[in-house]
Amino acid sequence: MLGSYVDKWFYDKGILFDAANSPYFPPMVSAIQRARPGVKPSTAYELSGPILDEEVEEVTKWIEKYKQNWLRTSITLMSDGWLNKVSKNEFLNFLAYSLKGIAFLSSKDVSGTKKDINFYIRLYDQIVDEVRDKHAVQFITDNARACVSAGSKLMDKKKHPVWTPCAAHNIDLMLEEISEIKIVKETLEEARCIKEIVYL
Repeated sequence: MLGSYVDKWFYDKGILFDAANSPYFPPMVSAIQRARPGVKPSTAYELSGPILDEEVEEVTKWIEKYKQNWLRTSITLMSDGWLNKVSKNEFLNFLAYSLKGIAFLSSKDVSGTKKDINFYIRLYDQIVDEVRDKHAVQFITDNARACVSAGSKLMDKKKHPVWTPCAAHNIDLMLEEISEIKIVKETLEEARCIKEIVYL
């Protein structure tokens, strides 16, 4: 019975089915099963107000506790570009990786910005200063020419972080170049034609 009501809630609100894979989903169902009669669900106001504030405070405390380990473990800074295909806005996300896991640091809206070496130097410099130079031992970015030059300049300027190109981006670039080889390009085009026929 409980399952059918939860299912209807998913369908009614158009919740992605992958939400059922959340590590918080089974404990939620268990808590509902143990709840005493008369327990009321949270209202939309509570979810968007007081409860959300409590959750933000809890996550903030976790981040602060996470940062305390940086002196002992140090961190790897990671930069990841992202384009919103609807609004066409461009973002650069920055994350910190340590033995305790990955934490989101910040997101910068870089839409309409001239992304030259000076832009990346200022941005990387700011991010390293925010986490403190001594905590960062590595900085991973993509392999755009301006990023490569900025990473090299960053190592000259800062004492600790070592700039490293993103291995996944390197592989992407290699595959793009391989796909331009005549025989590979022709084979890929034939494969696309076959796929179109098969899935008609």
